[in-house]
Amino acid sequence: MTLAPFERLPPHDIEAEEAVVAALLVDAEAIYHISPILKGADFFREKNGWIYEACLALADRDEAINQITVAHELSRRDRLEEAGGQTYLAETIRRLPTSMGAEFYARIVKRDSTYRGLIHAATGMMQMAYEAPPEIETVFSRAEELLHRLRGGENFRDFVHIRQLLQAYLDEDLDVIERRELAAIRSGYNDLDLLLGGMKRSDLVIVGARPSVGKSSFALGIARNAAINQGANVAFFSLEMSSEQLAIRLLAAESRVDGSRLRLGQQTELEERRIIRASGELSEANIWFDDTPVLTAAELRAKARRLHGEKGLDLIVIDYLQLMQGENSNYGRENRVQEISYISRTLKGLARELDVPIIALAQLSRAIENRHPRTPMLSDLRDSGSIEQDADVVIFLSREEMYVTQEEWQQQNPMLPASAYPKGVAQVIVAKHRNGPTGNVELKFIQHLAKFEDWILRLDEDS
Repeated sequence: MTLAPFERLPPHDIEAEEAVVAALLVDAEAIYHISPILKGADFFREKNGWIYEACLALADRDEAINQITVAHELSRRDRLEEAGGQTYLAETIRRLPTSMGAEFYARIVKRDSTYRGLIHAATGMMQMAYEAPPEIETVFSRAEELLHRLRGGENFRDFVHIRQLLQAYLDEDLDVIERRELAAIRSGYNDLDLLLGGMKRSDLVIVGARPSVGKSSFALGIARNAAINQGANVAFFSLEMSSEQLAIRLLAAESRVDGSRLRLGQQTELEERRIIRASGELSEANIWFDDTPVLTAAELRAKARRLHGEKGLDLIVIDYLQLMQGENSNYGRENRVQEISYISRTLKGLARELDVPIIALAQLSRAIENRHPRTPMLSDLRDSGSIEQDADVVIFLSREEMYVTQEEWQQQNPMLPASAYPKGVAQVIVAKHRNGPTGNVELKFIQHLAKFEDWILRLDEDS
């Protein structure tokens, strides 16, 4: 008769476990082949795990590993008798007096451990489902996190000789070579790309500005440029604006039709043609929007992983960082710094894990408005200095026209002509660049389109 799933012993292979233990007792060098694969918790029979941990401890102290030293280490931990004493160690060696196939047996032990972990994860999911919490996305996020951690344990990374790396490079097919062109995601703004060399994979890029300066429009422009110009797959998480609002913004910028008139349907026949053409081009862009208003770091990570697994991401944009929540939504205001630190670390870890650049928009403090000149600084990043620490690139946006009227500007600059007033001029300040130079570039900001552009002449095909 077949036992019900929970009445059966979980997957295990005692003989493989004993073969691993025997290999360690007869060959001290075996620990260096097995330790990258196994942890003590991977053993089903507890005493085998204790023996393995004793071997690890001896290796860490650079001491010999054999029957005598392992027995001594177990005795020191008050576990020698529970582990079967000298008799069990001697019997294990007698049955398998060789280290041949040690890695093969270790992988069997790891495989069964993973299956047991899968059973444990399934039990946890079942428990969460029975509890039936009101937020189902939280359940999905936790379930995906359990599975991802389990899957991550199967990736045994070890040293790779340079010969293998170079051979893999030379053997790459055309698809891989073409894909390498996306190694750096370009912003689409020429001067900024020259300064940064594009946004590198695994980089966390912080874009900071005061409200209404245009950081959402700036990020949308980068997402559009990457998707259309490079064929990149982009995930855009918007915690402030709805997906529909963002789509209309993109359409207004692409068609060069005033966004307010576009929303009201007041466009002319000529503008209608531009809207249709722009809509067709944007529809081909691989941009996915998520406008969940209250998003935790774990939920964002789970959603990004899922989309990456289905589509393959090249860029993630988050608008904006301070609206996110940490794992614990009950942080007090005094612990907000700690929460933002957790979020920024999570985003940096996600960028490395998925091997994509992440652009996270950030609100700057009011201190900037009380300074002259009102140039943003790294200390203006609100809530946490760890944002600056975790970021590979920090970019600030500033528009002087927001703070000084044309009349005030002329009073402050009497020697300059009125035409020199910086209307529509946006300063893009690269304040931190971990792997390159810092500096400033200027972009044109078109207010009625909420769009940033390079300072170049653009010919309108319908003009």
